[in-house]
Amino acid sequence: MARAEQSVTQRVLAVLDAFSVQRPALRLSEISRLAELSLTTAHRQVAELTRWGALERGEDGRYRIGLKLWELGALAPRSVDLREAALPVLEDLYEATHQNVQIAVRDGHEVVYVERITGRGAVSVVSRPGSRLPLHATAVGLVLLAYTSADEIDAVLGAPLRRYTAHTVVDPRRLRRILAETRRQGYAISDRQIEEVSASIAAPVRDGTGAVVAALSVVVPTRGQLRRYVPAVLTAARGVTRQLATAPER
Repeated sequence: MARAEQSVTQRVLAVLDAFSVQRPALRLSEISRLAELSLTTAHRQVAELTRWGALERGEDGRYRIGLKLWELGALAPRSVDLREAALPVLEDLYEATHQNVQIAVRDGHEVVYVERITGRGAVSVVSRPGSRLPLHATAVGLVLLAYTSADEIDAVLGAPLRRYTAHTVVDPRRLRRILAETRRQGYAISDRQIEEVSASIAAPVRDGTGAVVAALSVVVPTRGQLRRYVPAVLTAARGVTRQLATAPER
């Protein structure tokens, strides 16, 4: 009984895992292939998920993530508490810079973006709330990695590191030096490591115990002096930290 129930759970998760930022809309045949399920099994799982509201079928016949999952995801404590504490500060940082401002948390070897504010004139970015990027190539990722344990750093740097541009740092020894510098100065800069047109400056956000739980950043065009944004980013990160320290427990 337990084995059968687990098998059903795995199939449902496989269907949901077929969707990503790069694949937000899928046909049934694509879900079947990506989830490694037979077409009949995929059809049954997709139909059940659609009835429940986890998936929605568009007029083009393709399926997308439904509002039910968004509602559940919005209940995640890390997301709710952090967004409520960060939003006013992010708005202030945006008004001061008129650049992309965002906040992210770590999940394994990746960062997950929790919130972002952007303007029409800001440089384009690939991140958005709910999207993921690697720790080693983003300023928020470097900050979050810098304040993890030595074992976790070894695990991340010991895995294959993707190169996004000619400027992406993938040498573990150089990354260790960058992480040490991040801890020493209290912020990180990622210059053209994800896209050639942008750079990001990030600082750590701490909870009431002093542990680093998130990283806040501003993403700017590569032209100009990047370090001039550092004081504003540090001030914003401290502001979110104060909000988290005084927030009532849920």
